[in-house]
Amino acid sequence: MEHDTDLVARLRDGDEDAFVTLVNRYNGSLLRLARAYVPSQAVAEEAVQETWMGVVRGVDRFEGRSSFRTWLFHILINRATTAGGREHRNLPFEEESSPAVDPSRFNRAGAWTEPVPTWVTDADDRLVAATWSKTLKEALDELPARQRTIVILRDVEGLASEDVCRVLGISEGNQRVLLHRGRSRLRTMLETQLAVRGR
Repeated sequence: MEHDTDLVARLRDGDEDAFVTLVNRYNGSLLRLARAYVPSQAVAEEAVQETWMGVVRGVDRFEGRSSFRTWLFHILINRATTAGGREHRNLPFEEESSPAVDPSRFNRAGAWTEPVPTWVTDADDRLVAATWSKTLKEALDELPARQRTIVILRDVEGLASEDVCRVLGISEGNQRVLLHRGRSRLRTMLETQLAVRGR
């Protein structure tokens, strides 16, 4: 697979195939991330299209101080924030006075007192697990916007914490707190769903 750096160099030279390859590689990720900011799929698609136009217009100014993917996500977030604002949806940094998860579920070292049960990997269980993607998406959609964005960037897209901080313009401490809260809420929601389905 051709590296992003090579594709960006070809794109600078006007190579349309390089652009198509980048779109195929990242369009799904951009749509997922845009949905964390905007209220509808149509607005998300518009933000993604504007992002790709921004890439074409700005590729000559891309200096490579971050990865192409980090730069791309940064552009998308700017576009989606603007689009979300037009749709009367904003993303405040949520200050919460109550913990996302009951503190008694953690030991003194901060680890879960009861770890998540491991999945059994026989064929039937893999089929059942595949049905959980909808439940997981619904749980992600219920997270506060910043937590959802950080969980998507870290756990779905695989960005390193420093790249997430760069993309969102937040401190490492804020990123850690939001990620912990988002993951904790997801776990609680999924445990509730498991308990309901297990009845």
